[in-house]
Amino acid sequence: MTISERISYVKGLAEGMKLDTEKNEGKIIAEMLEILSDISDEIDAIEDAQFDLGDQIDAVDEDLSTLEDIIYEDDEEDECSCCSGECDCGCNDEDDLYEVTCPNCNDTIYIDAEMLEEEGIDCPNCGTNLEFEFDCDCQGECDCSKKD
Repeated sequence: MTISERISYVKGLAEGMKLDTEKNEGKIIAEMLEILSDISDEIDAIEDAQFDLGDQIDAVDEDLSTLEDIIYEDDEEDECSCCSGECDCGCNDEDDLYEVTCPNCNDTIYIDAEMLEEEGIDCPNCGTNLEFEFDCDCQGECDCSKKD
């Protein structure tokens, strides 16, 4: 039985007893029953608001999940296979530059991850073909605390 139902029951009992609301005791009991009824109405209103708020929170949570999927979608493509791309080994950082020294002219060349994937370039200084073979620095054994 809910609080509202219990208060209605007590009100019914009071009416069945035919309390004299002209006497002090009857006035007090009648007023207390009205106060209980008001409290019950307030509780019902709070429960309804809480239910509505729960629905709104669920909707916001769904929207946030959708946004996270959109925003972090690109990050999942760049993950390192050994530790889900979350280590500091640098094997998945496309914006990083790597320093290479030409063995012919000793010129220092900076290349990015895209150039590494081409497996080779010509030295811009002397034209010597530089070949690259690049593996993840951590070789699956990084000491990253985020490793799966």
